[in-house]
Amino acid sequence: MSAAPSPAPAPPDDEAPRYRYGATLANEIEGRWQDRWEAEGTYHAPNPSGELSGGFERVAGRPKLYVLDMFPYPSGVGLHVGHPLGYIGTDVYARYKRMSGHNVLHAMGYDAFGLPAEQYAVQTGQHPRVTTEANIATMRRQFRALGLGHDDRRSVATTDIGYYRWTQWIFLQIYHSWYDPEAGRARPVAELVAELESGARLAVDDEHPEGRPWSSLSAAEQRAFVDDHRLVYRDEAPVNWCPGLGTVLANEEVTPDGRSERGNFPVYKRPLQQWKMRITAFAERLLADLDLIEWPERIKAMQRNWIGRSVGARVDFPLAHDPSTAIAVFTTRPDTLFGATYLVLAPEHPLVGELVAGSWGDADPASWRGAGLAGVVEGVPASGWGSPMEAVAGYRRYASSRSDVERQVESRVKTGVFTGAFAVNPTTGEHVPVFVADYVLMGYGTGAIMAVPAHDQRDFEFSAAFGLPVVGVVRPPAVWFAEHGLEADTRASAWPEAFTGDGVHMASANEGVSLDGLATAEAVAAVNTWLESVGAGEATVTYRLRDWLFSRQRYWGEPFPVVYDEDGLPVALPESMLPVTLPEVDDYTPTVVDDDRLPEPPLGRAKEWAEVVLDLGEGPRTYRRELDTMPQWAGSCWYYLRYLDPGNEAALVDPDVERYWMQGSTQERQPAFGGVDLYVGGVEHAVLHLLYARFWHKVLFDLGHVSTPEPFQRLYNQGYILADAFTDERGFPVEASAVVADAEGGFSFEGRPVRRELGKMGKSLKNAVSPDAIAAEYGTDTLRLYEMAMGPLDADRPWSGRDIVGVHRFLQKLWRNLVDEETGALRVDDRAPGDDLRRTLHRTIAGVRADMEGLRFNTAVAKLIEANNALTRTLAQAGAGARAPREVAEALVLMLAPLAPHVAEELWARLGHATSVVWTELPTADPALLVDEEVELPVQVAGKVRARVRVGAGADEAAVQAAVLADEAVQAALAGRAVRRVVMVPGRLVNLVV
Repeated sequence: MSAAPSPAPAPPDDEAPRYRYGATLANEIEGRWQDRWEAEGTYHAPNPSGELSGGFERVAGRPKLYVLDMFPYPSGVGLHVGHPLGYIGTDVYARYKRMSGHNVLHAMGYDAFGLPAEQYAVQTGQHPRVTTEANIATMRRQFRALGLGHDDRRSVATTDIGYYRWTQWIFLQIYHSWYDPEAGRARPVAELVAELESGARLAVDDEHPEGRPWSSLSAAEQRAFVDDHRLVYRDEAPVNWCPGLGTVLANEEVTPDGRSERGNFPVYKRPLQQWKMRITAFAERLLADLDLIEWPERIKAMQRNWIGRSVGARVDFPLAHDPSTAIAVFTTRPDTLFGATYLVLAPEHPLVGELVAGSWGDADPASWRGAGLAGVVEGVPASGWGSPMEAVAGYRRYASSRSDVERQVESRVKTGVFTGAFAVNPTTGEHVPVFVADYVLMGYGTGAIMAVPAHDQRDFEFSAAFGLPVVGVVRPPAVWFAEHGLEADTRASAWPEAFTGDGVHMASANEGVSLDGLATAEAVAAVNTWLESVGAGEATVTYRLRDWLFSRQRYWGEPFPVVYDEDGLPVALPESMLPVTLPEVDDYTPTVVDDDRLPEPPLGRAKEWAEVVLDLGEGPRTYRRELDTMPQWAGSCWYYLRYLDPGNEAALVDPDVERYWMQGSTQERQPAFGGVDLYVGGVEHAVLHLLYARFWHKVLFDLGHVSTPEPFQRLYNQGYILADAFTDERGFPVEASAVVADAEGGFSFEGRPVRRELGKMGKSLKNAVSPDAIAAEYGTDTLRLYEMAMGPLDADRPWSGRDIVGVHRFLQKLWRNLVDEETGALRVDDRAPGDDLRRTLHRTIAGVRADMEGLRFNTAVAKLIEANNALTRTLAQAGAGARAPREVAEALVLMLAPLAPHVAEELWARLGHATSVVWTELPTADPALLVDEEVELPVQVAGKVRARVRVGAGADEAAVQAAVLADEAVQAALAGRAVRRVVMVPGRLVNLVV
């Protein structure tokens, strides 16, 4: 029998009554209502002004609500049932809020640029646009079939020329801006130039900290100064170069073993001229403003860790052979400087090539020469490389094949080579060797560290491997020595591991400063003061966050609105020349010129496009276009703004429209700091997408294009749907739908045994279930209801084809309670419900409203099932021909509507209503019916529950005690024993002590 996560079969419709709610009827209802919603524009959310303002007078008095999904990449295989979890959740919430009196904006678009379509184009020759648009059409059909209430007028794709025109426009806004640290915000570059020209500001840079008058700079110097301040700039940087894909990859696109996530090709570190965005200028604001938005704490922590703010000091270590050149290091523990016994540079550090010695010293051990890499790196002799130059060059080649993630693994054996150079420790004057090692990254601090092996575990392990001194400068407490079985005076060279905590300093004094006897905080302050006094460093703050690498050597991406002049300098195009559209090419692979040069990007094949004659203010001239394209992140940074005003050709978004939707409020009705009221998506986008979008939004805010400093006020991460997956003897996933179970409880695929595991549903594990298949078996509303009932929205949950039957039967029972299955006639009348049923109904109304507000859709479903069961019992007790009270029927249908909108619409229409349930107000609970008239109290006798007694909700202790002692079950449990004491927990418990 099949072990795949496929749905259990529903009863064939031809065996059921004509009007039974089964797959055939459900699909007919769903298709009909989807057509009507589309024809009537049911989900159109009117703007306060502009082309989408029609009908605004109807909602002008309503509070607005902007609900947003992280928009998907249009995959060729379409959706599986794991994808819609968040989309259904936001749809339920949006429907609930619309029925609660809000003007709700909910739209869907497509993050459509990217590698998958380009790789498919390379393989097939088919233009990526053809593939992408076909995939979008598939997903649009599936979203419609799910009954998602999107305003389809607002749908966008990042590949739409009308869309990426504005992506290019935003790029120009950022390019023409600089970050003013005094004002703490982005400002137009034109204002910087005006201040320089007027003399209000001097041209200050690293070489001229005192500043120079603008007029004293040559035109070339002025150009270079301005370009160095732009928020977008060109820079040579070590990048993840993937020859197999012919492009640079972001760190997150590289696996821990140094291969491309897509295609599994080797990835190498290469220096390359790239466009970068100066996101680091916003690091403090990106950190501080996290405290002002309603995001999960774990997401905030991930962003803080990625930004990686560190307070410490920059320390200069002069080279022993050339004191005019110094290696700058950043350290968070400048108090341990006296214990620094060597330096380590990242393999990519620009000084490496300058300081490498020509030959080894007589005393340089084999381990320093790379002997430990023999057998690991091809061509390394057992005694190591023959010279420092060979060693450093060979080691850099080795390190270039390792990803940053792999290099940072704590348990990894430390490797490195000696450069042959020494630097001078500024506190001790001692010469310390300078190594190159891949556990130091160029992307953090200065790309160089001072190694204090006594007080840093990685340095400790490196020193052990290379026989380097270990000098203790912070005395561990007595308990640390005791825990390690050491005498209190044991020297650091005999410690089994580094002591990394705070303590009292020792062996840390020179003629200018003494840290001996100081606690860590005092020692840090003292050494920082001394460093500044002697010009050897200064206290500083640094970040793990690096500027955003913004170039990709691909075809299928947004072209840059930039050309290069005859001197090779970049020139931004005027806004009037936007959009810069992608040209047609006949091959999407990079052009390989020779082995020593990087391949030319695919856009280089469009020769007539790549070289163009333009008049940019100095007459017609020949320019060369930028051949790189923007990364996929670009289009996804701002799509939420385009949903607001998608047809606007004159502006990114109309200011009135932007203010209406983005200036929200908290649940306490106080002004909100961010814009979108609820943003739902997967935790995998916790860092980069959210960080990049926040950065772009802050620049737009500083320049006056948007009205809120944050884009997303409230963030919510949905969980994942899990399903059985199966792997063969090689550990490779096999198609779950083709796996069969044997009699012994095992599983096989094509006759071979396979191993079962539970994993995230998806293409990679080959365990996907199509929503189309579920809809065919049960109807879309059953799928929606099941996904919401499976568990809390933010929790992972296993898919079960058998459990879905339960929610389908609930819909069948509700339908049966209101509609005759044989005739289709309505089984509802206007008689008032009994007190018990009415009380149950109003408790359900109150509970469902609270659950909907808190995104607890699973418990809302459970309450509706309980209420329908109560109605079923009431009808059964009333006998044949009984009808459901309209008051109960209509309330149940309205509460069901956000969760199962198609069947709710159908029932609402059958109940005699001509208008859509979508715009009908939800029922409200009568507070008087939420108060219990009686409560049931468990009664314990000698510590065990022996009876349950019902008493009046307001009964005093004497009345409760009398009722308890008069109960027959209590008397039987007492068996004549005297009650010594009665202990009561009001409203909850009575305990009789005998």
